Amino acid sequence: MPELPEVEVIARHLNTKLSGLTVLSFRIVYPPVLKKTDMTDLYPILGQKVSEVNRRGKYVLMKMHRGLSLIFHLKMTGQFLFCLSREPWDKHTHFGLAFAESPFELRFRDVRKFGFVSCVGIRKDSVVEVLDQLGPEPLEIGKEHFVKLFKGRKAGMKSLLLDQTFLAGIGNIYADEILFKAKVHPALSAASLNEEELSRVWEAMTHILRSAIVHRGSSIRNFVDADGREGRYQERHQVYGRQGLPCPECSHRIHRHRISGRSSHFCPVCQKPPESKRGEKIRQ
Repeated sequence: MPELPEVEVIARHLNTKLSGLTVLSFRIVYPPVLKKTDMTDLYPILGQKVSEVNRRGKYVLMKMHRGLSLIFHLKMTGQFLFCLSREPWDKHTHFGLAFAESPFELRFRDVRKFGFVSCVGIRKDSVVEVLDQLGPEPLEIGKEHFVKLFKGRKAGMKSLLLDQTFLAGIGNIYADEILFKAKVHPALSAASLNEEELSRVWEAMTHILRSAIVHRGSSIRNFVDADGREGRYQERHQVYGRQGLPCPECSHRIHRHRISGRSSHFCPVCQKPPESKRGEKIRQ
């Protein structure tokens, strides 16, 4: 699933391409792509200019004038593609927008059909409420706020980093990379870490997410931007997807275990497990 860096790359790209364009038409090929929205909810966007495209957590927000917005979630395999209007639609393309000032359409493609688009206006609805429930943005939260947020929490660090109501946008890839850089085992509870260690996690988080955005995200399976360009940050992964390979720090074999129900990659030497560091029992 695209995470914060990938969604940020997409949002910035779409913002550059679409800001100021007027929505001419929309096309729905697969009706279930609409979530909490029906076709009649989309008619008000016709003739509206795109004012901005940005990101909140893992959501892409396409804002129009008059308080209208389209909200997209890519889920596992969602993609945006710019295509000439005369180009045929493939069977996995479910939704599209045409613009008055451009020969290109923006198409939403999703092989596994988990992604969705919603249209929201001034009124409150379930999609907006979900956005309101998201935690702070990882690249906007300061170190002191981060330490205060995590300090004393009994949940494991990996679980907290993945909790979208706690922090918005981090997924499995970057949680593993962040914790490796901070030298914190994913099963350690936040309560077992002191302020210096929590500060180290914040510093690792900030560095890795910013670096991943610069390198256009991680193309593990099918992530590309709307022009079909892949990211390059997967070439810099230290632990994610590298089980059985030597740790770049100590050369010990990287492990992959299920921790709190999620697959986690870590070095058991550089990231001391709970039982050896805090007397806690690791859950695998």
